[in-house]
Amino acid sequence: MRAVILAAGRGKRLGTATDDRPKCLVELAGRSLLDRQLAALRAGGAPDVAVVAGWHAERFDAHPLTVFRNDRWAETTQVESLLAADPWLRAGPVVVSYGDIVYSAETVHALIACPHELAIAYDPGWRAVWERRFAEPLDDAETFRLGEAGLLTEIGGRPESVTEVEGQYVGLLKFTPPAWALVREVVRTEVAVHGADLTGLLRFLLRERATAIGTTPVRGPWWEFDQPADIAAGLGVLAELDRRERT
Repeated sequence: MRAVILAAGRGKRLGTATDDRPKCLVELAGRSLLDRQLAALRAGGAPDVAVVAGWHAERFDAHPLTVFRNDRWAETTQVESLLAADPWLRAGPVVVSYGDIVYSAETVHALIACPHELAIAYDPGWRAVWERRFAEPLDDAETFRLGEAGLLTEIGGRPESVTEVEGQYVGLLKFTPPAWALVREVVRTEVAVHGADLTGLLRFLLRERATAIGTTPVRGPWWEFDQPADIAAGLGVLAELDRRERT
C-alpha cells in the first residue's frame, strides 16, 4: 500500500505560518504535520509515501519522498493534485491524505482494511470537534449520511439541521486502480466536476454515477489545521497522538 499527501496549496487561511512553506511543513509542538502524517501512514500500513507539491515545492528537497508536482496549484483544486499522482494511483491502491490534518495509525489501518474500491474516513463524533473549532458548528458542517453496510449516501451539501449530519469526512480516503479509473474518466468527460474539490467530486460520484463509497469511522483523535485558532485548540490532540505513537 502506498500513500499520497496533497500538499500543493498555499494554505493562506493559516496566516503567516505558511508564508515560506506548505501547511504540512508547519511545525507545531516540536514536529511538523508532515512528520506526524508519515508516522501514522507508515505505522498504519502505507510505508511508501509521496507528496504532491506546489507552493514552495523546493521545501521538500530535504525529505526522502517521491514528489509529484502540481505547477498549476494556484488555479486548481485537490482533484488536479490527485491527477499529478496518476502513476501511483494507476499502479495500485493508495491512501490519500490532505496535507493539513493529523490522525492515528489505527485510522489508516482501518481505511486500508475497508473492502470497497473507494473509501473515506469520517468522524461520527464530529460535533464535539466542530464545537471546539467554530462558534456555530452547523455553519461549517456539511451533509453526511450513511446507508446499508456503512455505504455513503450523502456528502457535501448545506445542512438545515444536525439530523442531516451523521458524521464529517476528515480528509483521508483510499482509491484502488478501478476506482481511480472511474475518477479519471469523470474528470475527463464531465464539465460539472471541473473546478470541484474532492468533496464535490465524491458528491458527483454518488449522485450521477451511483458509485459505492465505503466508510470507516476514525479510530482515536484527529484534527485539521485550517486557521490560526485551530493551532491552540488542537495542541491536546497532537499530544495524544504523540503519546499513542510512543506506546
